[in-house]
Amino acid sequence: MIVLKRIRSERENEMSVWHGSSRKRKLTGGRKRANRVKRKFEQGSFPAETILGKPRTSLVRGCGGNIKVKALSSNFASVTNPKSGKTGRTEIVRVVKNKANVDYNRRGVITRGAEIETGLGLARVTSRPGKDGVINAVLLGKEEKS
Repeated sequence: MIVLKRIRSERENEMSVWHGSSRKRKLTGGRKRANRVKRKFEQGSFPAETILGKPRTSLVRGCGGNIKVKALSSNFASVTNPKSGKTGRTEIVRVVKNKANVDYNRRGVITRGAEIETGLGLARVTSRPGKDGVINAVLLGKEEKS
């Protein structure tokens, strides 16, 4: 019995981010005991927080053996012009605005919905670089720039 408890505590220490649903206390204030140990499929991960810089990606094994590509940094984006329908690879000049998080806005983190300045003009990111591994964007019209 003592050996089982030692194994469980070691397994719990391996997973830092956990998306399980159990709470630490009951509604009465009493402490809940775990009915089982944490599972691998409940394990979470930290966000990639893609920044502007030399292209770097990270491969992560997902559920079912799927591979997830995380873009850690990138300086190129595939920008689509909605009027002409043409897409081209262009360099990112800077991150203008990120409404997702005030801290991301300050640090220049690229997430879905972030506004970036490219060689073609102002664009909004439509892909999820931390999950897809690429930055896709759509050019913004002049009326949306202000």
